[in-house]
Amino acid sequence: MLSKTLAFLGMAASASAHMVMTSPVPFGNPNNSPLDASGSDFPCKGPVSGGDFSTNSYAQGSTQKLAFKGSAVHGGGSCQVSVTTDLSPTTASVWKVIKSIEGGCPAQNTEGNLGNDANLEDPYTYSFKIPEDLAAGQYVFAWTWFNKVGNREMYMNCAPVTVTGSGGSEGFLSTLPDMFKANIGNGCSTPANTDVEFPNPGNEVEQLNGATSAFAAPSGNCIGSPGSPGSPTASATKTTAAPTTAAPTSTKTSATSSASKPVSSPIATTSIPGGVFLPIPGSSTTKASTTAAATATASAAPTTTATPGGGSGSFTAGTACTSEGQWNCVGGSSYQRCASGAWTVVQPLASGMTCSGGQSSELTVKVANERAIRRAVPLVA
Repeated sequence: MLSKTLAFLGMAASASAHMVMTSPVPFGNPNNSPLDASGSDFPCKGPVSGGDFSTNSYAQGSTQKLAFKGSAVHGGGSCQVSVTTDLSPTTASVWKVIKSIEGGCPAQNTEGNLGNDANLEDPYTYSFKIPEDLAAGQYVFAWTWFNKVGNREMYMNCAPVTVTGSGGSEGFLSTLPDMFKANIGNGCSTPANTDVEFPNPGNEVEQLNGATSAFAAPSGNCIGSPGSPGSPTASATKTTAAPTTAAPTSTKTSATSSASKPVSSPIATTSIPGGVFLPIPGSSTTKASTTAAATATASAAPTTTATPGGGSGSFTAGTACTSEGQWNCVGGSSYQRCASGAWTVVQPLASGMTCSGGQSSELTVKVANERAIRRAVPLVA
C-alpha cells in the first residue's frame, strides 16, 4: 500500500513540472505535457498562434542555444530539432531534422527527475546549428523528446523562427531526414529505460550518456524519409561525450564534407540571472579526429585563476575564470558555471536534489533520497 501511495504521489508531483522549451522562445504559453497517446494533438500540442517570427532571428550557419525549464526530466532521453515551412503546421506538414541528440537530453547523469519545480532552469543546455544551405525565410521550429524512464511518451514544443542571410537553396530541406515520431499511435514505440537511437538521425548527431548508457533502437513501423541521396552533406558525424569524466569527445563517423567542420561555441541569446550566458563546453563540439581531441585534452588540463570568494567553495559572480564551461557544485545544493570568462551567480538546485562537490567538466545531479524516488519513477507520467 505504501509503495502504491508513493507512486501516486510521484505521478501527481511531476505532472505539473514537465519540461518546456525556453530557447528558442516558443509560441504563446507552451503546454508542458506529452502529446496525446493517440496523436490527436500532433503537431505542437495543437494549433500554434501568438508567435512573433522576429523573436528568434538566426543567421544561416550560426550556432544557437537550446534550453529548457522544469524538473521532470525522466532520466533524460533523446531529442531532435526540426523545422517545417508550414507556418500553421498540421498532421500533413513535413518536418525535417537539423540535429539529433541521442541520450542525455534534456538532462545528463540523472536517474529520475530533478525534484518538483516547473520553473526550475534546466542546468543542462544544448546547441544546434542553422544549416548554411537552409534558405532564408520563416519556419516553425520543433523540439521533440522521447523520455528515458516513465511512460512511453513523445513531447513537442514549437517556436516561430526567421532564418536570415543570402544564398541557400529551396530544395535543401528535401535532403534532410523526416522527424522521428513514436508513442503517438503511429505504430512506432521506444523501449523503456533506454535512450532511443533514431533510424534517420541526419548529419548532425550528438550522443550523450545519462546515468546509465543504454542505447536502443525503436520498435515497429518507424522509418520515415532519410532525405534525398544527393545530399551535399551525406556523411553523418556522430559525436559522443562521457557523462562523468573529462574524457575526450570521440567522433563515430568521419565526415567528408561540410558536416566535418568544427562546431563553434553557441551564441546564446537567453541569459541566466546575473546576465551571464551559459555556452556549451568545447568538449561537446565535433572533432574531425579522435586522436587530435585526445591530445588536446591531455595537454590542457582545466585550470582557473579565480579563488573562492563566497561560502562553501563558491566564487563571487563575475570573478574571472579560464576553464570555459567548467561547473562548480557548491555545498552539494547549489551550482555555478564558468561562462564567457567569468563565474556566474550561484543558483540553488531543486529541493531534494544534490550534486557532487567541487569543480568538474560536467554537473552530476542526484536525488538526495534515491530509494523513495526510485519506487515512484517507473510509474511517473
